[in-house]
Amino acid sequence: MKRYRWAILATGEVAKNMVQALHSSEHAEVVAVASRTQKRADAFGSEWNIPKCYGDYQAVAEDSEVDVVYIATPHNLHYENMQMCLQAGKHVLCEKAFTLNARQAEACINLARQKGLFLMEAMWMRFFPAMAQVRNWLQQGLLGEIRLVQADFCFQLPYDPQHRLYNLELGGGALLDLGIYPLSLTVMVLGFPHSMLSHAHISQTGADELDTILLNYDQGASASLSCSMRLYKPREAFIVGTHGYTKVHNIFFRPDRLTLHLHGQEPLTSDHPIAGNGYIYEVEEVHSCLRAKITESPLMPLDETLGLMRLMDSLRADWGLVYPDEQ
Repeated sequence: MKRYRWAILATGEVAKNMVQALHSSEHAEVVAVASRTQKRADAFGSEWNIPKCYGDYQAVAEDSEVDVVYIATPHNLHYENMQMCLQAGKHVLCEKAFTLNARQAEACINLARQKGLFLMEAMWMRFFPAMAQVRNWLQQGLLGEIRLVQADFCFQLPYDPQHRLYNLELGGGALLDLGIYPLSLTVMVLGFPHSMLSHAHISQTGADELDTILLNYDQGASASLSCSMRLYKPREAFIVGTHGYTKVHNIFFRPDRLTLHLHGQEPLTSDHPIAGNGYIYEVEEVHSCLRAKITESPLMPLDETLGLMRLMDSLRADWGLVYPDEQ
């Protein structure tokens, strides 16, 4: 079976996690890494046994031996990195949040479609075995009509104006890094809302640090979501229907357990062991799509990615939050 040749843009922690997963795949070969400095690229390549190490991103796009590029740069660079790689004919897996805004996302999606290239947002939550089970239960109608989704992604980070999450120039803030998860889960379950209410507490650096979001649907359903980098709360989700509910344990980091509560029945807990660090599932989704010669993942469609960016644009507009690159 064909092995796909991958390159990695950036050398941070998430890039290390992805390389580890790629090394565990029999269908992948990591042939190149690029960083903003040659020193970082060389160190990363030495650590992970990657033969080609580039001190600039453009070199990856120009490498004829690269099939797929994984983009793990800060949010503010996603747009230009995707444009560069797609223009060069590379398939792309780009970390969430996909871009800073919907305008950038739409431009990248249109370019990929024009060139017939694979493009996907690396929303790893979508691809875990536990989430496949959730989708199966929903398709079976076990929960009845879904009326409520509750999901929170909160952790406590000491205030540090130098941290990337507080840096608006890097697309910092709770929404793009954390809020995208409960929003993506809700859209997977309920689709896009017809209206919403929200509130954001803005930090001293101008980045949002606590967001609360209420989504409303025509069929009477709603979603209650929150994200924060200043408060700790269990990272769980509840999907509630007319026949019962399911709890997704540790939903945003390696979800491996579900509890199904149906009216009049004993709760059923199911465990879904995770292979490696969990990144392998999105990797194999890319490979599966490429083998099938399809350019969009049915589990993370590009129209859904674009819709999520538009939704987050609307939230930020209500908060008056603008990233420097948008000005």
